[in-house]
Amino acid sequence: MNDPANNTSDLIPTLDIGPYLAGEADALCRLSGDLRNAMENVGFYILVNHGISMSQISETLDAIKRFHELPLDVKMALKGNEHNVGYMAINSSVSRASQVDAEGTSQPNFVEAFFVKRDLAVDHPDVRANKLFRPANQWPEPNTLPGFREIVVSYCKTMEQLAQKMLPAYALALDLPEHFFSEPFAEATYSFRMSHYPPAELGEPDQFGVSAHTDSSFLTMLPQGDLPGLQVKLPGHDWHPVEAPRGSIVVNSGDLMRRWTNHRFLSTPHRAINNNPGKDRYAIPFFFDAHVDFPMACLPTCSSEDNQARYEPITYTEYMKWFSRKNYDHVRDKVGTEAEDPGVPKTQSIRD
Repeated sequence: MNDPANNTSDLIPTLDIGPYLAGEADALCRLSGDLRNAMENVGFYILVNHGISMSQISETLDAIKRFHELPLDVKMALKGNEHNVGYMAINSSVSRASQVDAEGTSQPNFVEAFFVKRDLAVDHPDVRANKLFRPANQWPEPNTLPGFREIVVSYCKTMEQLAQKMLPAYALALDLPEHFFSEPFAEATYSFRMSHYPPAELGEPDQFGVSAHTDSSFLTMLPQGDLPGLQVKLPGHDWHPVEAPRGSIVVNSGDLMRRWTNHRFLSTPHRAINNNPGKDRYAIPFFFDAHVDFPMACLPTCSSEDNQARYEPITYTEYMKWFSRKNYDHVRDKVGTEAEDPGVPKTQSIRD
């Protein structure tokens, strides 16, 4: 499979969050303006000076590598469940929820992954009630993979703290009060996906690690390691590989952001493939969303008499019940495929 000839170095903006984190005057205002431009016109940006050390990113990537080197039977003992936590084997997911390339989403994705959410205690009321998307995580036995759980939980805490710090910039970018998102994200939902992409030459011809899709999330944060593999289809352009500095974080908005903002912020198509012959690629995307029960209605600054709200309010649980059953075989195996389609407006395409 051929890579596109061009890259995105001149197309995806770089946002420097350092001055804002340092408390510089007017830094939040400047950051929100840059963020508005990125989300309204590109749907992606590259975050630098974010305060997350390369040593923590590398430690997490190494832990993911150790997990995926475990024997398959050990990993399958942690097979994913209806909450989409646990192990997903190679070729057991299909981007069926995607509306980017309907004809290209029947082929399975050449990737394996391990998913966790917020690490709730087994006696947490939501865990005891088996509340959807509020489970106890599945973990390898400590003697099987020493330190793994601690490294992953620490990484998730660090990423959530950064995402929470970004919320005032998102609010101002949308012409909302600075603390508008405090309530919906008071106990945010997140999903951490630890992905392993074998070299593309080991898969089927024209098979992607993850085929063309848009994310489901409010935002996705992907720290950059040593090997590239992400490609994007920006508005008005063909597919391009993403080139971002090691240690930077590639950030994009997803379908729930696009829905909440009434299409003001983009949900840009992308895909993944490991075109690094003989090398395994590991990726650690962090998907950040509002509380599972928060009703996301069209934001007050994103509709008008001439731009009516396109969607009914929806919660994370309602949307992800459909999304996870569409895409993941391990979820379908547990609960079947029935879930109400949240829908795309009949008068709008996915790119409108």
